Amino acid sequence: MTAPQIEFPSSKPIVLSMGDPAGIGPEIIVKAFRERPSLMQHVVVAGDVATVRHAMQLGGHAQEGMRSPMLAELNGLRDFSCLPPGCMAVVQACTLKQPVALGRISAEAGQAAAACIHFAAQAALSGQARAVVTAPIHKEALAAAGVEFPGHTELLQALSVEHLGVSVSALPVRMMLSCPGLSTVLVSIHLSLRQALEAVTQAQVLQTVRITQAHFRLCGLEQPRIAVAGLNPHAGEGGLFGREEIDAIAPAVAQARAEGIDCSGPHAPDTVFMRARQGAFDVVVAMYHDQGLIPVKLLGLEHGVNTTLGLPFVRTSPDHGTAFDIAGTGQASAASLLAALDAALHATAKA
Repeated sequence: MTAPQIEFPSSKPIVLSMGDPAGIGPEIIVKAFRERPSLMQHVVVAGDVATVRHAMQLGGHAQEGMRSPMLAELNGLRDFSCLPPGCMAVVQACTLKQPVALGRISAEAGQAAAACIHFAAQAALSGQARAVVTAPIHKEALAAAGVEFPGHTELLQALSVEHLGVSVSALPVRMMLSCPGLSTVLVSIHLSLRQALEAVTQAQVLQTVRITQAHFRLCGLEQPRIAVAGLNPHAGEGGLFGREEIDAIAPAVAQARAEGIDCSGPHAPDTVFMRARQGAFDVVVAMYHDQGLIPVKLLGLEHGVNTTLGLPFVRTSPDHGTAFDIAGTGQASAASLLAALDAALHATAKA
C-alpha cells in the first residue's frame, strides 16, 4: 500500500468472507463498496485478491457518479487501522491456482469458500474481528470439496466448538431470518423434511425460544414477544391433524412462560407470520426451514438478513444464494449484503 495512511476510529473490522468465487459474492461485495463506501470502511474482505480484482472489472458495472474503490491487499487484520481512505481492503484467505469458471459448481470454488469462512471465524474467535458477515456459498461445491458441514451455520458452530473446547450440545445455535417487518427463528435448519418433523420436540422448541429471547435481549429488547408456530394445519385442531402441538409445542410454550418469557402459541402457521408483520409479535419461532424462510423471502428477499443465534460472535449474511445463473452479468443487487453489514455493525455498536 503506497497511498497516504490515516487512522480509522475502530481498531476491529467486520470480516466479510468472499463466498463461492463462482457465484455473485465477489461482485456484490464490489457493488457494496461502490454504493456505501462509508459503511464499507469498517470491512475487510477475506477472499482471493485476483477474484475480487476481476469482479471490479466485470462489464464496467459502476453506476454513473460512483467511483470504483482502490483495492488494498492487507497482510493481515493488523493493517486495518491504517487503511487508506476509499480503499477496499482484502486479505488473501484462500488459494486458487486460477480463476474459477463463473456459474459452475467446482471443488476448487468450494474449498476456497470454506477457507475464507475459516479465516473469518478464527478472526472473530481470536478477538481480531468485531463481527463476521458471509457472502453466499454453494452447498454442492462445499460437498465436492470434502467439507462435511452442509452450510455456514453448522460450519461456524463446529469451528466455535473446537475453539472453545466444548461439545456441540453445549453451544446450540439457531438461524434467524429477517426482513423489514418480519423475523423468524428456526427450530431446525438443514434437515430433510422427515428429519425436521422428528426434531420437533419439547426440548428443541424450548431451547429455540430461550436462544431467541437471549438474542433480542442482547440487542436491547428486554422482553420480546415471541410467537411459536404450530407444525400441522391449523396448529393441529386439538389433535385432529397431529399431536405435535399437544405433546411437544404447547408444553414448551408453557415452560417458557413459567420462566418469565413472553411466549405464546402454538399459533396456526398459515396466519402467524401475517400477524407478526402486522405488529402482534416481535419474532416467530418456526418449526422447520421452509416454514420460516418462505414468508421472509416472499416479503423481502432483497433486504433479507440471516443471523446465526448462539455463536460466541456476531454473524450475519445476505438472505439469498450464489445465483449462478446471473453471476458475472452485473444484475445482482448488493441490497441484502448491505442490510447484513448494517445489522452486524448495529449489533456490535458498543464493540
